[in-house]
Amino acid sequence: MFSDFQVGFEYPWMLVLLVLVPITWWLGSQSLSGLGNTRRLLALIFRSLVLLLMILALAGIQWIWTSDRQTVIYLLDQSDSIPIAKRQLMLRFAIDSVKKHRREKRFDRAGLILFGREASIEVPPLDENLPPLSRPESNFGKPDATNLEGALKLAAASFLEDSAKRIVVLTDGIQTLGTAETAAKRLSETGIGIDVVPIRLDNNAEVMVEKIDVPGYVQQGQTVDARVVINRFGTAENPSPEIPGRVRVVRRIGSQTEVLADSPYVLDRDINVIPVPHKIDQTAGYTYEAEFIPDVLTDDTITQNNRATAFTYARGKSRVMLIEDANNLGNFEPLADALRKNDIVVDLRTTNNLFSSLVELQSYDSVILAGVPRTSGESMDKISSISDQQMEMMVQSSRQFGMGILMLGGPEAFGAGGWSNTKLEEAMPVNFTIKNTKVEAVGALAMVMHASEMPEGNHWQKVIGKSALESLGPGDYCGVIKYDATGDTWLWGGSDGMLKVGDHSRMMRSRLSQMIPGDMPDFDSSLKLAIRSLKNVPAAIKHMIIISDGDPTSASAQVLSEFTKNQIKISTVAVGSHGTVGTAELNRIAKVTGGNYYVVTNAAALPKIFMREARRVARPVIFEPEGGVQPLVRLPNHEILSGIQGDLPRLRGFVLTETKDSPLVEVPLLASKPAEPENASLLATWNYGLGRTAVFTSDAGKRWASDWIGSPYYDQFFSQLVRWTMRTQRNDDKYNIATQVKDGRVQIIVNASDSEDKFLNFLDMNATAVGPDLVPKSISMRQQAPGRYIGEFTPEEAGSYMLSIVPGSDRQIFTTGVNVPFSDEYRIRQANMRLIEQLANSTPRGGQTGKVLPELNDSDMEELLRFDTYRPGLPPARSLKDIWPLVVLLGASLFLADVFIRRVAVDFGWPLRKLAAFMSQIKTSEVDLARQKSLERLRSSKSQVSNDLEKQRSSTSMELPDPLESNPNPSSSDAFGTADFKGAESKSSGPAPSDSLAKSKSNSDNEDYTSRLLEAKRKAKKNQN
Repeated sequence: MFSDFQVGFEYPWMLVLLVLVPITWWLGSQSLSGLGNTRRLLALIFRSLVLLLMILALAGIQWIWTSDRQTVIYLLDQSDSIPIAKRQLMLRFAIDSVKKHRREKRFDRAGLILFGREASIEVPPLDENLPPLSRPESNFGKPDATNLEGALKLAAASFLEDSAKRIVVLTDGIQTLGTAETAAKRLSETGIGIDVVPIRLDNNAEVMVEKIDVPGYVQQGQTVDARVVINRFGTAENPSPEIPGRVRVVRRIGSQTEVLADSPYVLDRDINVIPVPHKIDQTAGYTYEAEFIPDVLTDDTITQNNRATAFTYARGKSRVMLIEDANNLGNFEPLADALRKNDIVVDLRTTNNLFSSLVELQSYDSVILAGVPRTSGESMDKISSISDQQMEMMVQSSRQFGMGILMLGGPEAFGAGGWSNTKLEEAMPVNFTIKNTKVEAVGALAMVMHASEMPEGNHWQKVIGKSALESLGPGDYCGVIKYDATGDTWLWGGSDGMLKVGDHSRMMRSRLSQMIPGDMPDFDSSLKLAIRSLKNVPAAIKHMIIISDGDPTSASAQVLSEFTKNQIKISTVAVGSHGTVGTAELNRIAKVTGGNYYVVTNAAALPKIFMREARRVARPVIFEPEGGVQPLVRLPNHEILSGIQGDLPRLRGFVLTETKDSPLVEVPLLASKPAEPENASLLATWNYGLGRTAVFTSDAGKRWASDWIGSPYYDQFFSQLVRWTMRTQRNDDKYNIATQVKDGRVQIIVNASDSEDKFLNFLDMNATAVGPDLVPKSISMRQQAPGRYIGEFTPEEAGSYMLSIVPGSDRQIFTTGVNVPFSDEYRIRQANMRLIEQLANSTPRGGQTGKVLPELNDSDMEELLRFDTYRPGLPPARSLKDIWPLVVLLGASLFLADVFIRRVAVDFGWPLRKLAAFMSQIKTSEVDLARQKSLERLRSSKSQVSNDLEKQRSSTSMELPDPLESNPNPSSSDAFGTADFKGAESKSSGPAPSDSLAKSKSNSDNEDYTSRLLEAKRKAKKNQN
């Protein structure tokens, strides 16, 4: 499987350092001369090897080998343009092709990727056959588009480096996303081959609503001729059929729908154009939809292309949308009347009848939230709220399209209305939560979770817990009680349970996500746990919410009296309750403590209820001091305060906020109280994206601004405030804006000229598109000709796209729209053979060009399977492995040897001598061993005799007389002790030993010994003479 092993280098230019090796040898031969020839030679060799290995490591030495193994990945097109029967054939071909042609002995691999709008790996590349699949299991996105480029990129990323690579694509070549040609070129450069199996589409009868043409802009009162274009396709047997059916055209303004045409029509030609004349009555954004419904279903096979949409915007007077709380109407009628007097068109809406699309919002220059809460209503039938999607639409309309937003205060506005921590708060010049510790604005909320028996109870308890948490400020306290194996316990905070949200927000969300409440046996245990902690929390307002099915044992009157005594209300939510008994108990708890009682049959309403109830703890942000507050003018030259002289009337209260720390924020009006200016803003403004947003923290009605109503300042102040926020409009220049959808891309064409019809060139023009997903897409507008600018973007899905065009920083913002009716997946009816051949003709570097295989058909499957997808012709796989770490390790080891040789002198002959001695011992014969034993015995006998003689001499010397007594005046000739020997002789003549032999031997030895001494004495004297 592997062959042709080689050595390579990642940085071959570093090999020039090899010139240092001979230089090191020459220098070392001079400096190491004192080591001796042998040590010097060894030191030079090791030093050169160390330097050589270090240079190889710096050059990134690599081990390279080639392999004949192949990996083939099959890409199967699963988009809606491919008939279902053909998708099953694709799976069958891929499985059978691998089983027939994969070489097991060389460990070939096979993989499978499915793609539609996205691509997904069904089977990763493995050295085994594909498993028998009856249907796809991976998620390849929606089948309404074909992203062939994404599939090719995913396949390229899935290959391993130790094998040759080939991709086999089964597709009709209709790509609606991406550019497969570019991806194929990159793949060929990396040595990846591509084979393609074309999929021919069935030639069936088809009806396609191509488009509905309407002008992008019209004037109010203008008559418009909309044109519906319908294409008809026949079959090979009947290429020009007459297809009867009905044409239906509707026009929508927000939630209102008007039918413009609904009549029978016969498609008798290939291209049919149907005019629909109508009149535009009001300023608004209009969405049109045209649909053809065939009488005979077999005359049409794809229903997704039977509908087309269009958009137009009718210009007229400036309009604003004033939104009131559906449960508290009439408070802002004076404001609406004042605006109408100043020639501003006001469209009154309630929180339960709001806009439903971004298109609808574009007909308004500003939106006024008149003291509305995020959620309102005291019972299930009256609960209404502004959804997160509607909030996002308002924010995007301001930031991307220049629409203004004005928030007016009230007892249920800003932080008191549950708007904290929302997208709308981000768009405003103030924060709705109070972080100033000098301003007491703290609430406490306790929640009891007992809804496990409702459908998906655990899921909904987590959702409502997080919804309530989002409505609280950082200074508020929150706690959750649940029942588990240990009884009723707090979800966090230990025995106290109530923690401040600010520093614990992330932890609280995490605990809520992991919460699994059990079935609570009684209410008293949880209520006692809650009242004990709530009494000790330093909060101005305390509240409790219970969600339950009502089956725990009833709460005692004594426990409930503790709540009423401490002015803590309990709101209850009945879900999946056990009949009227459970409902009655929850109703009793709420009634006794003064809370609200809700019966929920639709779980989707739960978040609204909990956000509504969580707002009760936000009451401290309402500031109503005795005597009210005096508005103080800080920026008298501000456009909103233009022409207003003198002191403004007093206000009876407002909602505390906190001014954002940004140089863009302006505060024209400040309240005289409280002392902290960052919390005393009455009027704050700033620019947000392309739009303007402002807040007036008091109301414009009867509760706090009653002294303003009827004053000369009321109409002037609020009309100027609303006009400041409205979308900027200028008509000095002329801009002709057109849009079109072509080849799956939206094209924007702008022709710009000034009032004298001269081209406007070199504008810093840009555009933004916002689609159904509310995600903005930036568009680069490039000048293509004098006064002509063109930009493009690829829509992700069908639907209405709002376009904001900004010619420059000091010019008017233009808003238009385009509708993408349906994907090209449902438009093109023929396989793109040009793209298929282009993919197969890409030649991998070092390999052979790919092939276009026969078409995929059930009848020709055997012939198709003859083509070997594992055939040769691909560049061999080159695998490499860095071995420089091993080289560095080896060099470090040799460096230690180099140091040892230079610093330590070793007697290299010592081992040879030891070896010679050892060998001589081995070669000793048995005769030598015998002789050695004999000599050992002789040495032992000699030693014994010497010892005996020594003992005899010792005994003899002790019996001799003192030489000084026997011869007191010795002569010089007796210097060597002759008298001693004479004395010894006379003494020895005494009693003889019994053993005569021993006596004789002793005398003889003594004489010999004396004679030798005398002889030595004579020689010494002779030498002296």
